[in-house]
Amino acid sequence: MTTAADPVPPAPKRSRMPLLVGLVLAIVGGGGGFVLMQGTLPFGGTHGTTEAAASSTDAPSAPVVKTAFVALDPLVVSLSGAGQQRFLRFSAQLEVAPDKVDAVTAVKPRIVDVLNTYLRAVEMADLEDPTGLVRLRGQMLRRIQIVTGEGQVKDLLIMEFVLN
Repeated sequence: MTTAADPVPPAPKRSRMPLLVGLVLAIVGGGGGFVLMQGTLPFGGTHGTTEAAASSTDAPSAPVVKTAFVALDPLVVSLSGAGQQRFLRFSAQLEVAPDKVDAVTAVKPRIVDVLNTYLRAVEMADLEDPTGLVRLRGQMLRRIQIVTGEGQVKDLLIMEFVLN
């Protein structure tokens, strides 16, 4: 039996130690991850910026390949589909070896003709598909390589591809 004079024992206080330990470990882990990603530790990605700079000046890691670019005139292609008229604005550059620039420039009208013909025949769904541009680029590059001859054009760089 308790009396009014007997005090009620207070509830024991919960320890804040686990919360503090967790907070310290999170800060140390975050700092360690940052240091590791910056490459300042010997087992990180690079061994510090001074070592990486010194190794890059010693010897080039890859030979420098000389390339030139031949700009194609911008194309505006009218597309018809589902009763509405839409337009595609396309511009690109061709990556070629410096000694092949004159040969590729000489057949630019054929290249533009092939691209015009191909882009007019493409379905609207292919143009609107987010991954379709990769396929279209491959198809256009292959057609350009057929027109220019094998080994003339290395790559097709799409500078503008706007559908409205």
